Amino acid sequence: MNYMEIIREISIVAILAYLIGSIPTGYIIVKLFTGQDIRTVGSGSTGATNVKRVMGKVWFFVVMLLDALKGAVPVLLAIFFAKYLTHDYIIPPVIYNNGILPVVAAVCVILGHSKSVYLEFTGGKSVASGVGTLFALNWIVGLSVAVIWSLVTWFSKYVSVGSIIALAVAPIIMWLLKTPSAYIIYTVIAAIYVIFLHRENIKRLIAGNENKVR
Repeated sequence: MNYMEIIREISIVAILAYLIGSIPTGYIIVKLFTGQDIRTVGSGSTGATNVKRVMGKVWFFVVMLLDALKGAVPVLLAIFFAKYLTHDYIIPPVIYNNGILPVVAAVCVILGHSKSVYLEFTGGKSVASGVGTLFALNWIVGLSVAVIWSLVTWFSKYVSVGSIIALAVAPIIMWLLKTPSAYIIYTVIAAIYVIFLHRENIKRLIAGNENKVR
């Protein structure tokens, strides 16, 4: 077993996933069509919710979809890449069977979205990109989280509440579906990270001045 080869392949996946995750879709769209820097508007986030404040509901869904795709694609590529490397005996089957390489990609994607190298390490809250990674890891989990997010957001009228609750229950769904341990650990880490990124929203919710969905 060539450990340096394994480290090299994992590093390649991590770097590429981070660079793809760093692509600031919300920032690019707002800058392209309005000339504004989305980071100077509303919450300062580059995510879909803040884009909606500038460009409306249609672009909210466009950016959300693009961010979800941005999350899913690197993970799907990592899954196929891991299968190829295992077949050629470059990495041991245990790494492929336990889903370690796709999880590395998933972690780096959400880090890239929230700390974009292209925007001086600013970004969004990684909700849509995080859900995209879940779709890639297990489509049932991804769909369940998306439905929960939609329902909670609809009834509570708070995007932040929908995001926090949906990501918080993701590890439970992963566990119930008996997915690889690495997937479950990843969803726990992702949930904690996304909730941490929503800490200002939580403060506003407690204070009663969080923005509602209009």
